[in-house]
Amino acid sequence: MRFTALPLLLCALYIVAVETFTRTPTLTVRIVQKNWREVRSEGRCAPPQSKTLHLSTPLRSTPLHSSIDGDEEVVQDYFMKEDRMQIDLEDCILVGVEDLSHHRLSNQEKDVMNFDHKYTLQESLTEMRELITTAGLRISGEITQRLNDPNPRTYIGTGKVQDITKMCQELKCCTVVFDAELSPRQLKYLENSFNGKPIDDVYNQDAIKVVDRTALILDIFAQHAKTREGQLQVELALQTYRAPRLTKLWSHLERQGGGTVGLRGPGEKQIEVDKRLMRDKITSLKRQIDLVQSQRELHRKGRRSLGLPVVALVGYTNAGKSTLLNTLTSAGVMAEDVLFATLDPTTRKVKLPGLKTHPEVMLTDTVGFIQNLPTHLIASFRATLEEVETADVLVHVIDASNPIWRKQVNAVEGVLEDMGCGGKGVVRVYNKIDLLEDQEGIMNEAAMQDCSVAISCQDRLGLSDFVNSLEKKLSELMEDITCLIPYSKSKEVNLIHEVGNVEFVEYEAECTRIKAKVPRAVSMRLEEFKV
Repeated sequence: MRFTALPLLLCALYIVAVETFTRTPTLTVRIVQKNWREVRSEGRCAPPQSKTLHLSTPLRSTPLHSSIDGDEEVVQDYFMKEDRMQIDLEDCILVGVEDLSHHRLSNQEKDVMNFDHKYTLQESLTEMRELITTAGLRISGEITQRLNDPNPRTYIGTGKVQDITKMCQELKCCTVVFDAELSPRQLKYLENSFNGKPIDDVYNQDAIKVVDRTALILDIFAQHAKTREGQLQVELALQTYRAPRLTKLWSHLERQGGGTVGLRGPGEKQIEVDKRLMRDKITSLKRQIDLVQSQRELHRKGRRSLGLPVVALVGYTNAGKSTLLNTLTSAGVMAEDVLFATLDPTTRKVKLPGLKTHPEVMLTDTVGFIQNLPTHLIASFRATLEEVETADVLVHVIDASNPIWRKQVNAVEGVLEDMGCGGKGVVRVYNKIDLLEDQEGIMNEAAMQDCSVAISCQDRLGLSDFVNSLEKKLSELMEDITCLIPYSKSKEVNLIHEVGNVEFVEYEAECTRIKAKVPRAVSMRLEEFKV
């Protein structure tokens, strides 16, 4: 009897196994939803929220790894094909406005304001689409308008406000993104108009949110800040952005002043408490950033003591600065085809092949720039941007494959001028020539300029020309010296060989006669041995 039951048991196990590996699973995949109102009200991004997606796909033998915003989940029991999984993103409407007020200016005023390098509406919207994609949103509709003067209350015309409200209802969008920096008054009035009533609960997920260009950039910064320094700087920028946008959120918590008859009063309002707390928070963040700044200054002093020149990579965001650093140093810095992939500076000591003036240099990758960069963002990232200010030579990386690269160059040079770095030596690097059909044109453009070169980091083209241009610019920082150095100070001779370009060495009875080109810092250190 027991032998006849064994086949039945095996058949039952087989049926269970087949059913297990052929059924259709329902998985819960976590999706990050942006709560833009919290960017303005709490100075940070909203926590991830969960949606349940019903995924109908056969099981297979590869586990599903889902990683969203750093939260990695491994589904142990369910298996699926990656090309069958679809995740819904948050939809938004993009609003762009072309300001025509400059048409009323005279030709002389236009020349002073340099309108030739001003972004057109379509160029600005193209960049805004990239920012929206990087932030994790999906564009469902676009509305544009040409205005002689922006409306001080709604920025756009009242008719466009009605059109956007209708579009939000039809497309079921809860986010409207403006390609402009809106005032607190405009933000509040637009949200009330889109929702048809004043918004009292800032955490209402069903309400239509308004996001301006600055809030969008700050959210991208918050996503990409990995180090403690980067997080502090992003938080300071968020708090500074939020400060003038506080609203009367908690009026029911206002405290009445105590005392006897004649001394009672309305007390301290909640918005006053919020402002005081925010001022204290900003002060605390600035102290912490000052501490980070002092630590970075110690690192810079250590690098200066080596006598090595510092070369900083600057340029427009997504121009290929991190890729160039990885190509030259194998630094392993994250380099992706997204905007603001790098927020934290990375410095590496590198020995470039063929570099004779300086055998070794310190190469630093910095945060990318963008047009219309808010002033308070530059102030918040001063600890990072000091790497640019203290550099000896700047390498301006340009995305030559971008049709508006000339305007991007002008935007970067404008920021550098505001930082006081306009007089530094610059090497122009036209990157991504592998994406161009006509490479001859950009190569001729680089050949006609001093210390300019066209390269491709992806294909490693033109790197030797880049080294030659960098060496030419570094040679301008060198000083000719002739020294008699006693044998008891042989470490100074070793330093000259390490950081300088030695032209002549002669060993005399009591000292070493050496003629070389060295950096200014080393030349000042050897002042007592000069002849």
